Amino acid sequence: MMPPRTPTLIQLLGLAFTLGAVAVFSLFTLSQLSGLKRLGSDIVDRNRRDSLQLIRIQNDLAQIGLALRDMVEGTEPYPISGYRAEFERIKGDLEDALAVESGLTPASRTPAQQVLLRGAFERFWSAAGQLWEMDERGAKTLIRTRLEAERSTMTTVISRMLVQNNEAEAAAVQEIQGIYGKVERNLYVFVGLVLAAIALTGMLVIAHDRRMFNSVAELSEQRRQLAGQVISGQEDVFRTLARELHDEFGQVLTALGVMLQRVERKLAESSEERAGVHEVREIANQTLERVRGMSQMLHPPVLDDYGLEKSIEWYLEHFRKQTGLEVHYEKIGVGPWIGDRIAIHVYRILQEALNNVVRHARTSEVWVKAAYSSGRLVLEVRDRGAGLPARPAREGIGLIAMRERAELLGGEIVIESAADGGTRVLLSVPLGQGVDS
Repeated sequence: MMPPRTPTLIQLLGLAFTLGAVAVFSLFTLSQLSGLKRLGSDIVDRNRRDSLQLIRIQNDLAQIGLALRDMVEGTEPYPISGYRAEFERIKGDLEDALAVESGLTPASRTPAQQVLLRGAFERFWSAAGQLWEMDERGAKTLIRTRLEAERSTMTTVISRMLVQNNEAEAAAVQEIQGIYGKVERNLYVFVGLVLAAIALTGMLVIAHDRRMFNSVAELSEQRRQLAGQVISGQEDVFRTLARELHDEFGQVLTALGVMLQRVERKLAESSEERAGVHEVREIANQTLERVRGMSQMLHPPVLDDYGLEKSIEWYLEHFRKQTGLEVHYEKIGVGPWIGDRIAIHVYRILQEALNNVVRHARTSEVWVKAAYSSGRLVLEVRDRGAGLPARPAREGIGLIAMRERAELLGGEIVIESAADGGTRVLLSVPLGQGVDS
């Protein structure tokens, strides 16, 4: 089975697309912001400052108009020459305002307007310089014929410039609003594209993960089936070996013992030959007992004859005699007949748990409890020995086999440190259909 491909390429493509979208949108946004800055500084702000200078010039022209009216009507008790200082002050302010305004001229301003404004300004002040050398009648005539006309020209030009500035500012504001609209619209598009990229990448990764998890589940199921076949094959080998030891070697050793006993009876009681034959017969009997013990350990016949409940009691008694450990056994409830298919796995788990107590617990007592309830068996093996290490190493073959057998039964096994010290092994096995198989 080919291993699943990693989603690295998909993730890299999604990341590259997202980063590219971010880069493009950032560059576009920077260009739009640069345009906004240009509009704000070069058009709007500049137009406003230019308009302020134009209004300043307009105010000065209005003051000149009032002064010219007073001079013509003679409503003030001053001679025409008395307005000279006021005119000089206004002229200085106008020259300063025109100088500042010429540096703020917007792009929409035509050179002809600037020339017209400057020409009218020079003609007005050139004619105004003649006022102070004329008599009152001549001065009034000059005001009516030339000065008022030049002042009106300057006022008209300034008014048109203000209108143009207002129109340019309105157009700039409209353009700024359009740029804001584009930025907002592109922001929505960008967010949509990023979300789509994230969603697409996520869906591809999820699809890959699902395929990978399905592959892992399939491999796990194959491993479970293989483990079941290995354990079943192992039990078949144990059963065959037990049968061969009991039937073949046991019968041979039994016949050998009977034959030696017959030979022993025919020899004189005080002869050395009879003593030697007796010694050989004892060795044969001891070997027969060992063979029977090995046969029972490989596959105890009590499982087939009496089921799991009696097998646990028989094995605990055998374990007590073999190891010298004090075994405290408690049975709760009455269990159904549990035949070989389930019984052999529970028996092996109990066997491995007790062997671990002998090898690692360094204790002289062990507690075993079997609780039978409706459709479930709970088996507990607990000691008060050394307990589990603080940093457990890799699980040994025995612990792995215990977990495999529990999984084959559809049960659960917990191996943990007990609350009062030592180690606790808790096996929970369902006893549904087929418990008697």
